[in-house]
Amino acid sequence: MRARPSTVFVVDDDDGVRSSIRLLLKSVGIPATPLASAQEFLDRFDPEQSGCLVLDIRMPGMSGMELQQELNRRGAILPVLFITGHGDVPLAVEAMQNGAFDFLQKPFRDQDLIDRVHKALERDRETRAGMAQQGRTRELIAALTEREREVLNLLVEGDQNKMMAAKLGISQRTVEIHRAHVMEKLGARSLAQLVRLVIDAG
Repeated sequence: MRARPSTVFVVDDDDGVRSSIRLLLKSVGIPATPLASAQEFLDRFDPEQSGCLVLDIRMPGMSGMELQQELNRRGAILPVLFITGHGDVPLAVEAMQNGAFDFLQKPFRDQDLIDRVHKALERDRETRAGMAQQGRTRELIAALTEREREVLNLLVEGDQNKMMAAKLGISQRTVEIHRAHVMEKLGARSLAQLVRLVIDAG
């Protein structure tokens, strides 16, 4: 199944703003979906959809800040780029502290928006690639034999082969064989890389 292309969701109650941002992004080849309210976005929100969110900080009904808080509750990873009016900078700073990717103050230059959207999309790609790698590593760890998992746990704790052999009641040579299998199965070229893979996979 082919992955869906990344989409920029433009959530703003102002028709003109939505339309102009969509046309601007379209002009540089970035697909954009304009939505008139936070609720409209939530109704169609799909955590698997890659992209980013360009979000007005103040809207009637659910505000941009409230939408961000709801997405945080859902564990969403979509980067949020806030659009703020002149008096909303303190709100935008609070949004950044709550995990927003960035904010732009109106009126903004077209190129500034394009640059930030490109960076937000890149952040989303990196986050999703990292999560996919973590998932693969967890699957590989789950596929190890029980003895290999024991060796892996002791390796990550920093035990030497001799200590592992004593703890597990097996020969040092057997530890070396299990250790080589673990490294090969997880695709690690060094002990440091193996430890990093395990830590990243949680």
